[in-house]
Amino acid sequence: MTLQEQVCIVQKRDTEKMFAMKYMNKQQCIERDEVRNVFRELEILQEIEHIFLVNLWYSFQDEEDMFMVVDLLLGGDLRYHLQQNVQFSEDTVRLYICEMALALDYLRSQHIIHRDVKPDNILLDEQGHAHLTDFNIATIIKDGERATALAGTKPYMAPEIFQSFVNGGTGYSFEVDWWSVGVMAYELLRGWRPYDIHSSNAVDSLVQLFSTVSVQYVPTWSKEMVALLRKLLTVDPKHRVSSLRDVQAAPALAGVLWAELREKKKGRLHCDPTFELEEMILESRPLHKKKKRLAKNRSRDSSRDSSQSENDYLQDCLDAIQQDFVIFNREKLKRSQDPVSETRPAPEPSEAAGGEGMRPALPVCGSICPSAGSG
Repeated sequence: MTLQEQVCIVQKRDTEKMFAMKYMNKQQCIERDEVRNVFRELEILQEIEHIFLVNLWYSFQDEEDMFMVVDLLLGGDLRYHLQQNVQFSEDTVRLYICEMALALDYLRSQHIIHRDVKPDNILLDEQGHAHLTDFNIATIIKDGERATALAGTKPYMAPEIFQSFVNGGTGYSFEVDWWSVGVMAYELLRGWRPYDIHSSNAVDSLVQLFSTVSVQYVPTWSKEMVALLRKLLTVDPKHRVSSLRDVQAAPALAGVLWAELREKKKGRLHCDPTFELEEMILESRPLHKKKKRLAKNRSRDSSRDSSQSENDYLQDCLDAIQQDFVIFNREKLKRSQDPVSETRPAPEPSEAAGGEGMRPALPVCGSICPSAGSG
């Protein structure tokens, strides 16, 4: 995501449950043409929930920012662990493949292609389980539709995405996410990706690359793991492992207890889960000063000449965001769907830090980075 998000840890007042809260400056979103992506991500996250996703719990706004309150995951993302030179065992990589397989199977049931599966977007909880995050460029396809946009992070994008862009044709579908899982798994095992692809590579050259370059597998890897990676990294999507049933049939995963996996009974973290707290960067505009700052800004704006035409477009966009933004409360939604739950209404987390329902759990907030604990 190109937008600079901020993240801090918050605690819900009544339950004392901890969450990660992302907030995105409205003016920056407008200037960078990111409003549509933010709204798309919110629209998708409000409709889904799964054990191996980073789930949205609340969304709300104020004059300055849009807020997303999501699961708090303090184990860091897989990119962080790669940068720490963690040596991932085959067993650990198998676990991540299985957990991503369950997540992708669920997303397919919801007609969603993620389109950006990569180590940066896979966060670990304190027990070492993997959770997929960042639906900023995800898309929804139904009734046999196929996607056609050139979307994703080039080193993890499937060949058919590039082929569709260059040569036209029928587009691509859910298989692209499984290719990305294969690239991710290979990278975790070896320390680098199966293809030497960078964001600067021309799309035409990548189409040629997939037809001429063969993936090299390490002789010490088990033959079962190599076979699974080959199936995930099959250039032709028709022959690629691309469903939960395909994965469950793979010999490399023959011993997996899928029922236990769904209950998160296995997992191991490779780092101290408190690293995220220790690495937070002091924010220049901490949320606990937001109310005073907004009041000061309102006072200053009221004294300005409101006829300044250069501000008209920005204000129109801000007004549109204010009107179209959808407030979401998963806790209240769950209560409304469960007739036997207690009828006490859930507090609305309607304001930023210090607002109803939410309070900052730490005195600092930080810029989101590869080791951030939220989606």
